[in-house]
Amino acid sequence: MKIQIVNNSKHQLPSYETLASAGMDLRANIEAPIVLQPLERAIVPTGLHIALEAGYEAQVRPRSGLAAKKGISVLNAPGTVDADYRGDIGVILVNLSNEAFEVCDGDRIAQLVIAKHERADWVEVEVLSETDRGKGGFGSTGVK
Repeated sequence: MKIQIVNNSKHQLPSYETLASAGMDLRANIEAPIVLQPLERAIVPTGLHIALEAGYEAQVRPRSGLAAKKGISVLNAPGTVDADYRGDIGVILVNLSNEAFEVCDGDRIAQLVIAKHERADWVEVEVLSETDRGKGGFGSTGVK
């Protein structure tokens, strides 16, 4: 699929690192480093603007290496870039570690996954069909 993109950053366009990669790395596009203290969050700009077709979204997701090694995640994971949004793709980074973390210009801070989605039409009813699970949720199916 072809997606129109405006690159207002100083960096290369996001690309897939391997043939089977689902996501493309997003890079920080900032003038000065951003230091995230423990439990602090910040919107980090990427300088990228995209135009998606209706029926698609771009999901902003954490990078597994940053999450596992540094405790850095995307706060609203996955963040959604709607098809009608044309502004800068910002990444809401959060520091879930006990140490300060510095984001520098060009750092790979998140990944972007393009996904198809459906729109729902609500059908209001009085009763839902029964299932074995029923109202069980939040761990009701057990630990193991």
